[in-house]
Amino acid sequence: MTDHRWERVKQVVHEAIQLDGEERNRFVEEACGADAELRVEVDSLLDVAKNIDASFLESASLPKVRQADEVPLDPPTLAPGTLIGQRYRLRHKLGEGGMGQVWLADQTDPVRRPVALKLIRAGMYDEEVVLRFRAERQSLAIMDHPAIAKVFDAGTTAQGQPYFVMEYVQGRPITEYADEHSLSIRDRLELFIQVCEAVQHAHQKAVIHRDLKPANVLIVEVDGKPEPRIIDFGVAKAIAPSAAGETLYTHMGRFLGTPAYMSPEQVDPNAAGIDTRTDVYSLGVLLYVLLTGLRPFEVKQRTEPPIDELLRHLREDDPPSLSGKLRSDPSLHLTASSRGANRAELLSALRGDLDAIAMKAVERDRERRYVSPLEFAADLQRYLNHEPIAARAASTGYLMRKYIRRHRIAAGVLAGLVALLTAFSTMQAVQLEQIRRERDRANHERDRAARITDFMTGMFKVPDPNQAHGNAVTAREVLDTAAKDIDRQLANDPESLAEMLHVMASTYLNLGLYPRAEALARRALEARQSLHGHDDPKTLASKTQLGLILEREGHYADADRLDREALGDERRVLGATNALTLETLNHLSILAGDQGRQDEQERLAREALELAERNLGPEAEQTLMAMHNLAESLLVRGRDAEAEPQWRRLLDIEQRVWGAEDPRTVRARSNLALTLWHLGRDAEAERLYREVLDIDRRVLGPEHENTTLAEVNLAALLIEEGRVAEGEAMQQQTLQVQLRTLGPDHADTMLNEGNLADTLRIEGKYREAERLQRATQARQLRILGAEHPDTLLSQSDLSRTLVDAGRYAEAEQLARQTYVSQSKLLGADHPDALITLTYLGLALSHLGRYTEARQLFRDIIAKQHEGVGHAEPWSAWYDLACVAVAAGRTADALENLREAIAHGFGDAGRLLGDADLKPLQVNTEFQYLVAELKRPSTDH
Repeated sequence: MTDHRWERVKQVVHEAIQLDGEERNRFVEEACGADAELRVEVDSLLDVAKNIDASFLESASLPKVRQADEVPLDPPTLAPGTLIGQRYRLRHKLGEGGMGQVWLADQTDPVRRPVALKLIRAGMYDEEVVLRFRAERQSLAIMDHPAIAKVFDAGTTAQGQPYFVMEYVQGRPITEYADEHSLSIRDRLELFIQVCEAVQHAHQKAVIHRDLKPANVLIVEVDGKPEPRIIDFGVAKAIAPSAAGETLYTHMGRFLGTPAYMSPEQVDPNAAGIDTRTDVYSLGVLLYVLLTGLRPFEVKQRTEPPIDELLRHLREDDPPSLSGKLRSDPSLHLTASSRGANRAELLSALRGDLDAIAMKAVERDRERRYVSPLEFAADLQRYLNHEPIAARAASTGYLMRKYIRRHRIAAGVLAGLVALLTAFSTMQAVQLEQIRRERDRANHERDRAARITDFMTGMFKVPDPNQAHGNAVTAREVLDTAAKDIDRQLANDPESLAEMLHVMASTYLNLGLYPRAEALARRALEARQSLHGHDDPKTLASKTQLGLILEREGHYADADRLDREALGDERRVLGATNALTLETLNHLSILAGDQGRQDEQERLAREALELAERNLGPEAEQTLMAMHNLAESLLVRGRDAEAEPQWRRLLDIEQRVWGAEDPRTVRARSNLALTLWHLGRDAEAERLYREVLDIDRRVLGPEHENTTLAEVNLAALLIEEGRVAEGEAMQQQTLQVQLRTLGPDHADTMLNEGNLADTLRIEGKYREAERLQRATQARQLRILGAEHPDTLLSQSDLSRTLVDAGRYAEAEQLARQTYVSQSKLLGADHPDALITLTYLGLALSHLGRYTEARQLFRDIIAKQHEGVGHAEPWSAWYDLACVAVAAGRTADALENLREAIAHGFGDAGRLLGDADLKPLQVNTEFQYLVAELKRPSTDH
């Protein structure tokens, strides 16, 4: 029987089974007419339909079809070992989709082999489906192509559930295989052409697939060469509904097909039938994904739109071109890399012919599509052969370019002759034009360089050297001079003006002069917005810079708002993995910590690290920045044991990438030392701090700010170890260097002053400590303002000094005032606020308000149990014990001290022992402990 003849039999049977009785007989008689052979074939199939059994082959009878509301929504429970059709034993499920389940099974008779068995989902079949199964089996049986997986058998389960038995193909979906093996565009096209040829073979056998997608086009390797295998051929058609009013994509509320790969006519209830061009459309989508890694209507981050939105796109919108889709993809560099190309090469390869071929294949109007897969494949082959394609209008220039690509040698010789004839006549004109352009460009650059040179020269002019400390001109004086003259010097060069404003803002920021940095940063942002627009990378960089300055000034809400706005723009314009985008994400993590949102701080840090490491690699600068930020967030939260391996990994990479003496590597070593200190490993921490100090002194010099900061950290550790005199001497010496080189207003200078004041307090030098703290705070009020976190923290430290000096009423008033301000700015549970609350409790206890102080410390302890703050677990219990001693409550003090020991206060355990503590011993030891009590700085 010929293909045409078989298709005629199926058509007559298909229409006849929808009729009953005499109406069916009349229709068959009219349809077959005098064609006796046709009548015999039709009658035989209709007789089968009257006594239909549920299998195609020799299965039990199909139960009478149930009403729609009686059809089960899910297939019977299947499990490994279940026997289907008396000879297929299920092994394990391979997958599940809208049509049903696919299982790997073992065929036991008449041959033993693995097979793929597909069970059609319950609710998607009836008597008509079973009849079409039988008819379609004949079509599948006559297909014989190496790229089409064989259908061995079909039938129904004992419960009446139809199934197909197919060749089991151990392969990878074509798109995944191509990406995993980094196939080039040419290799992908050659593989895809084989797929088109296989689909063409099926069409010649009157079989339309209707569900072509990567999961149904598998790649196997034969003798080391990839070959396609198409599975599920004919299944979609065999189960497709045909009753009036139904469409292919909906039956019993389920999809028959994969929406992302379906043609517009498959989702259009008014479309007239499905033909070979339906498979052409699906092949077009498959090619689209194979070349770009994206589906036509896929949204960013590789997620499909909601199903109703996708169907609307299919009916109403034309897909974007291949190159147009990729240009807006933030992962373009990864897509190009997996195709053995860079971004520019991939876009160039897709632009033009391949764009035109793909767009013709996925035309919404099927009249304008390729008529067949063979025509589709032929156009692709023409592209590979550098021949004109049918999808583009053949202009003279286009034909000429294709001819040259095919005949490179001949065209090269001809071009050489033409060039020789024309070169001399055009050479003079070209040279003259080039000279003119180069002269104009040189003049422009010379004028611009002169303006920059004049400006930079003016920056270092000081009107009176005697007023500028002799011949030593400080960076601040240089900046102040430049800030006054910048508008006059660069008035005619707005781009250079914006650039210098940005650079000077960064310099003021590094000097800790935040208000001046903010003023220049705002001007730079406004200038760049005016020159380049809101979405230009330079504008976004200025926005991020301003956010950083606002954070340093303590304007957390404004900085947070600006950074979130910048992050949204950077993700949209530059992509989620751009260096500036990741920098802003890291800064938002720091801001979250500043505001006491510690869970968010860690989450953002981990997000930045995951994005940077996956997209840029473990050694990229942005990855290392994110790694540092995560480790620092863990350190701030008191999770020192988790922070240590992060610092060690960071240190190892930075030593390998940048070298052991690079400032960034040295910073990681210093932070590891701080973490070891927190873990009680003081000897290791001191060794690392001394390594840091040795490198800084040797590489940067004894007066560099990194060197003095290393001295500040080492001094704090020495004091913690009880070497107070040695630590104080280092702090005093370092402070003199900082005052001379950095100036009194620098953040590092004020940090060291605060630490020194705390040391003086520990030594009982309360007047000196208070005097230094008040001087530092006065500068902070002037530079940072009364509501800056650093100003408030210094104010809190002063309240502690007043407690130790016995000025309890003053201490209470100052601590209460500070706590109110910190609660308003940072939140009542912020670590800085809890420290101030501790000092308030100490003051209250000495004022005889023990009950009030005890309740306050109980609240602090409860917050620590909830994970709030980053103090050691024992600290609040120890402070509460001190409060009890001050109030003469010896029993309470003993109880609280034992809690402190139980929560890790090892020093107290060594001093007091684990035996019962006598009240007199407790009082004596507490006097010692209170004198030694200190709060080491953890700033870095």
